[in-house]
Amino acid sequence: MKEEKKIDPTVRPPIVVVMGHIDHGKTTLLDFIRKTKVAEKEAGGITQHIGAYEIEHEGKRITFIDTPGHEAFSKMRSRGAKIADLAILVIAAEEGIKAQTLEAIKTIKKAGIPFIVAINKIDKENANPDRVKNDLAANEVYVESMGGKTSSVNISAKKGEGISELLEMIILVSEMENLKGDSNYPASGVVIESHLDPKRGISATLIIQNGTLRKKMFISAGGAIAPVKIFENFLGQPLQEAQFSSPIKIVGFDKLPEVGANFRAYESRQEAETLRRSDLLKEVRPPQNTACPIAGVYKEIGENKITIPIIIKADASGSLEALQKEVMKLAGGNVGLNIIRLNVGNINEDDIKLVASCKDAIIIGFSVKASSSIMQMAERLGVTLVIFDIIYKINEWLETEIKKRLPLETDEELLGTAELIRVFNRETNKQVIGGKVLTGKIINGKYVKIIRRGATLAKGKIIELQRNKMKVSEVEEGREFGALVDIKNELTKGDLIEIYNVAAGKN
Repeated sequence: MKEEKKIDPTVRPPIVVVMGHIDHGKTTLLDFIRKTKVAEKEAGGITQHIGAYEIEHEGKRITFIDTPGHEAFSKMRSRGAKIADLAILVIAAEEGIKAQTLEAIKTIKKAGIPFIVAINKIDKENANPDRVKNDLAANEVYVESMGGKTSSVNISAKKGEGISELLEMIILVSEMENLKGDSNYPASGVVIESHLDPKRGISATLIIQNGTLRKKMFISAGGAIAPVKIFENFLGQPLQEAQFSSPIKIVGFDKLPEVGANFRAYESRQEAETLRRSDLLKEVRPPQNTACPIAGVYKEIGENKITIPIIIKADASGSLEALQKEVMKLAGGNVGLNIIRLNVGNINEDDIKLVASCKDAIIIGFSVKASSSIMQMAERLGVTLVIFDIIYKINEWLETEIKKRLPLETDEELLGTAELIRVFNRETNKQVIGGKVLTGKIINGKYVKIIRRGATLAKGKIIELQRNKMKVSEVEEGREFGALVDIKNELTKGDLIEIYNVAAGKN
């Protein structure tokens, strides 16, 4: 009979999530606590991945989770609050409550964890902590100085004022929560970041919520498994063992674990395999053929609506959700955005080939690479490929690109109609047709619509017009003609041809 492990709960260090509006000083606060300079190195001043850090204050450990402040990372912030035992809500004293502050309050309350309000930037001339407290009260958050139960501390993360008081308050609140853990059990916890490194392979940052992790164990995180061989603390230092509340990095997963997935440690790979679930990597896998994978929906719908196929590649799974959310904000109205691949890793030849046959296709990379040969291939095949390392720059660029791709608003004048009698020759993007003018006239260089059963099948332009095998500028009503048109769609006898004069306007 298998001997049960002895239950030996001991006090464990608190896991603290730091939340608040962008630029209110979350990362600066953590930088001061860690005595490092992470904030100044962040691209665009935005922390783009969750980071977990461990410190010691008066002999007691505290683990901090820094959640990215950009609006796009709301899912990651929500996960952070579920992982944590306690939250620090950072609010700038001179700005007060903002949109992400309210979102953070909602997330904290939903998670049911205690929190401390850190009123930051009190060293500024226009700092007004009392206004912040009043704004909080208006949103049903009552701090102790106003008769409530929520603790608040005035701080200056830049100068270090009030930081010791904040750390002491964290320890006090965590002691009141009576946090417990059992080191006798195999480690379990949550994946807070996963990453694909071209040199080291797939790694993940984990928070151990209970138990102990040792070298030579195996970790199962959703559909991913890793041997505990390359095992590091948050500073990148090798470990032999780690216990509850510790942030750690494991390198060597066989696939990318999803951010927010639960993990558990096992003594053998066989045990870990029994818990393997379906692959959690987010990727839309279209049919493997040379046609555009969204050919069925990629067309103009109405007069001025388009659908743009997009591939998004990023360096980490946490970034993919954020990018997808940001990009899809631009969809709607005249614009349909179809993300046909959402994947971690560098941009490769397969990505280019997937959309090479799609008009207006875009490949967006975030903190990834594309070799010079890949860039040349994209240019040669007419695929737009861009790489950014600042998330909000993507939408600024994409908004401009969408405007370029939208058909111009036009004033159309119907010049005539014709019946398609025969298709003589068809190439990839153009075809030679024969027809008879029914009304008005057909004119070389003008625009045409192909109508079938009352619906617009295709649009194009007359490249060349002939009558009796001679080039002409126009053909009158009742006469037959031959024409070269730049239309890709398959045409058939009996289709109605409408000829237009188009005056271009604005997008």
